Amino acid sequence: MYNHIKEIVADSEKTGKPISELIIEQECKMSGQPREKIWNRMKYNLETMREAVKKGRTGNGVYSSTGLTGGEAVKIKKYREKGHTLSGDTIMSAVQNAVATNEVNAAMGVICATPTAGSSGTLPGVLFMLEKRLNLTEEQMIRFLFTAGGFGMVIANNAEIAGATGGCQAEVGSASAMGAAAAVEVAGGTAEQSAQALSIAMSNLLGLVCDPIAGLVEVPCVKRNAIGASNALVAADMALAGCTSVIPADECIDAMKKVGHQMPASLRETGIGGLAGTPTGQAIKAKIFGEDA
Repeated sequence: MYNHIKEIVADSEKTGKPISELIIEQECKMSGQPREKIWNRMKYNLETMREAVKKGRTGNGVYSSTGLTGGEAVKIKKYREKGHTLSGDTIMSAVQNAVATNEVNAAMGVICATPTAGSSGTLPGVLFMLEKRLNLTEEQMIRFLFTAGGFGMVIANNAEIAGATGGCQAEVGSASAMGAAAAVEVAGGTAEQSAQALSIAMSNLLGLVCDPIAGLVEVPCVKRNAIGASNALVAADMALAGCTSVIPADECIDAMKKVGHQMPASLRETGIGGLAGTPTGQAIKAKIFGEDA
């Protein structure tokens, strides 16, 4: 099993195989299951993501039972249609996909945790934009997910992917790094460039706290996925341009772990500090759960 990013990169350079292929082979070996079964399972994940994106942007959108989130993916869709976005349609398309997915999650719909429910919009945000921009085939999209998953596995095994243990940097930050690395491969970049993209993306969101209002995975979670998707694309473009991270990928992962452990409990999914601790955040909590909550 791959324990470090540098091992994946070295193997890719040695064998000439893309990261996605190495991860597929590893999964087959570790699980003892045939390639077709492994592939079809990831295909199901892809289909689940697609359905969530579609549901979140259709009609009036979806809304959570609390009323805190919902309908904004549709607003972004209508805004894009006017053709006057400031950050460009590519970025806003990814943002729309990300928000749509997380709104479905907040509304208790079916999503694919990548790597968590709270960060489930970042990868779909990137992937379904790239599908149109690069005319990706289904095979390429599934390989994107294998690459992202392989890098995510290393992050999870060496740091953490839960906001309760590492802050939102461990959730959206990890998802953004995974998306950046996978975007590089699907765009024709090298394994080393994928590692650089991961480093850049993770570094950009290092220290991001987890401060959900009322302890619910809604605010600011939904919009942070929009930033996660945008950050992934920027990091991928920088890596493809030849930009590099001064700090290697594996050291960035180690740094994220240490930063997460240094965060006070109030900033790790407890709904106490950060935005959750503001007067408005506390008022919303009291309204939903009562004054004594």
